[in-house]
Amino acid sequence: MTAFKEGDPTTLKRLYGRSIGKPLRTHQQGLVDNLLPRIAVPDVGPVTAERLFGADRPLHFEIGFGGGEHLAYRADLLPDHGFIGAEPYMNGVAQALVHIDEQKLANIRLDAGNALEVLERVPDGALTMVYLLHPDPWPKNKHAKRRMMNDGPVQMIADKLRPGGEFRFGTDHAIYLRHALMVMRRFTDVFEWVTDGPSSWQQRPAGWPETRYERKARDVFEHEVWYFRFRRR
Repeated sequence: MTAFKEGDPTTLKRLYGRSIGKPLRTHQQGLVDNLLPRIAVPDVGPVTAERLFGADRPLHFEIGFGGGEHLAYRADLLPDHGFIGAEPYMNGVAQALVHIDEQKLANIRLDAGNALEVLERVPDGALTMVYLLHPDPWPKNKHAKRRMMNDGPVQMIADKLRPGGEFRFGTDHAIYLRHALMVMRRFTDVFEWVTDGPSSWQQRPAGWPETRYERKARDVFEHEVWYFRFRRR
C-alpha cells in the first residue's frame, strides 16, 4: 500500500532502493569499520561547517553520491570547502571511502542513510552547492512520489542554499527529465535556471566530472545525458 500513498520523499519519510549489494571486499570493509566512524556526520544535532570541519567554510551537499567519484573530484578541486555526502547504498559508501583514503581527502563527511534527514539538520542558508546526479528515476507514474525531484525536497534544497548558491541536477532518463523540469517550473521565484541555450544542458559543464553511472548510461544504454544548474535567487 505504501507505493500508492500521496506525497514525496519528505512526507513519506523514507527512501526506496538498495541499501547493500555484493559482500564488501576486505579492504572496503576495513574502511567501513575504521574510517567511516571518524568522518561520519553526527546522528543528531545541527550539521554545520564549524561542527564538521572545525571552522566556517563553504559547504557542499551531495544527495546520493553513488560510488563517490564526483564527491571526491569536487573535494580535491576545492580543498578549502567542506563536502557532505549522503548515500544509503553501503557498497557505494565503501567505494567512496576508497577514494577518500587513496586521495587523502580531509574535507569530506559521509552519512550512510537518508540524505533528507541530514539535509533537514543543515541550517537554512548554510549551503553553497547541492548536487543531485542521476537519481533513481522511478519511471512508473505510481512511483513518482518516490522521486527526489519533487516539491518537498526541492523546497528543502532551496531553504538550505544561500542566496547565489547553486543546485546541480543531472539525469539520463527522459521521463525523469520531463518530471524534473515540470517541478522546477513551480520554483521560478526561488531558482534561476543558469543556461545559455541547449549547449548548457547537453554538454557537461567545467568542474562536473563524469561518473561511472553516467558513463554506463551513455556507453551501455546509449542514453543522452542532461546537465542542469539552478541558482538560488
